Amino acid sequence: MIDAYRLMPKVDLHRHLEGALRVETLAAFGRDAGGAAMGELDALRKRVTHSVDDPHDPGFFLARFKAIREFFLNRDVIDLLTRSVIIDAARDNVRYLELRLTPVAIAARGEFSLDDVTGWVIEAAAQEAVLQGLNVNFLLSFNRNEPVDQAREVLEIALARRKMGVVGLDLAGDERTYPAAPFAPIMLKAREEGLGISVHAGEWGDGAQITYAIEELGASRIGHGVQVLQDAKLVEQARKAGVCFEVSLTSNARTGAVSGIGDHPLPEMLQAGLQVVLTTDDPGIFETTLSAEYALAVEALGLSIETIKGMNLSAIQASFMDKKAKQAKESEFVQAIWGKGVEL
Repeated sequence: MIDAYRLMPKVDLHRHLEGALRVETLAAFGRDAGGAAMGELDALRKRVTHSVDDPHDPGFFLARFKAIREFFLNRDVIDLLTRSVIIDAARDNVRYLELRLTPVAIAARGEFSLDDVTGWVIEAAAQEAVLQGLNVNFLLSFNRNEPVDQAREVLEIALARRKMGVVGLDLAGDERTYPAAPFAPIMLKAREEGLGISVHAGEWGDGAQITYAIEELGASRIGHGVQVLQDAKLVEQARKAGVCFEVSLTSNARTGAVSGIGDHPLPEMLQAGLQVVLTTDDPGIFETTLSAEYALAVEALGLSIETIKGMNLSAIQASFMDKKAKQAKESEFVQAIWGKGVEL
């Protein structure tokens, strides 16, 4: 059935570059970089993926990134890894992608400048996107546990690279341990300058994290946000404001945000009138695809095919593209999904 979903053109608004790297790709480049142990596929899989049998725990999940970041050895490898992410998205018939990249993480292994690695990723991704026939824009991301000064530098890079496809900022990381408040001035300045704001909130924390992201950080999109239903007033606030929730079924189940796929609140979020879109988050770490996430939504949660199709239009509307680009992409998808008919 997953093959059928691949026929549908798709939008992914929440995909991290690091988390999108498949273990097979990392193994190949590990060998190329001279790291024999790094290239052992089975051993590497244990270090960089999060399977259904692994602890359903945020700490275990976040530790995967430490291993992945060891691969960003030099510009050539960064270029090849970036291109692989775009190729994988195109193979799954993703037609519009907002790729999140974390300059601090990509720069760490080689001690590169944040500006340099951002430029390298954007250039490689944009070139490969043309070859693969999809559109890609970028959100620059920083984590709550990182220095605020680095986040300010990332903001300045984002503002300087808007003409290269940078459309927003993303605040990620462990909301249980690290507060978002130190980053509020940065996020608000970004919004004033016209960048879109997405914040990971209500993933492992409570609904108050979502409220703070909307009211104090200027977020129009919430990464995950599965705890929103805890607070009826928050649900109404988010519904009226048109806040978009970027839900990732496999990610939420594996990391302990929900107890299991069957208990995911996605159907209830939709019934409450919230704008919700399906995303992959970290498809390499979870060894999933957006097509597989669609299949889960239908087969495990009972969503209709028409709801799945409609989520693509919701994702276009919630994207950080400019108005003209949104209109063009929406027309393209209406024709591709309904005009010609996508049989599932």
